[in-house]
Amino acid sequence: DVSTPKHGKVDLNNMPHVGGNMWAGGTGGRDTAGLGGKGGPYRLDAGHRVYQVSQAEKDAVPEEVKRAAREMSEKAFKQRLKEIQMSEYDASTYERFSGAVRRQVQSLRIILDNLQ
Repeated sequence: DVSTPKHGKVDLNNMPHVGGNMWAGGTGGRDTAGLGGKGGPYRLDAGHRVYQVSQAEKDAVPEEVKRAAREMSEKAFKQRLKEIQMSEYDASTYERFSGAVRRQVQSLRIILDNLQ
């Protein structure tokens, strides 16, 4: 079961963590920032293979946990904007322009990775 969303511990060795609810950047777990899990406050990619929990498990997360995760995510987003000296208006403008070329940038990254 999910309980309280949190960032989670940072693994200084960047080992892959699957399941559980301890590590930031893990996959398929619960309550922590990561990918493929449920009840975490925001997505955090540590560069490992992603393991997904089922949509039914994600749908079963209680509304109060979803609400707490959204609030934590919003707070982390605002803090990050402050760190990089960007306003919410700047962020939405950036997202608008970035979204318009996202597919092309992704294609270019794949081409460059293959050339390397």
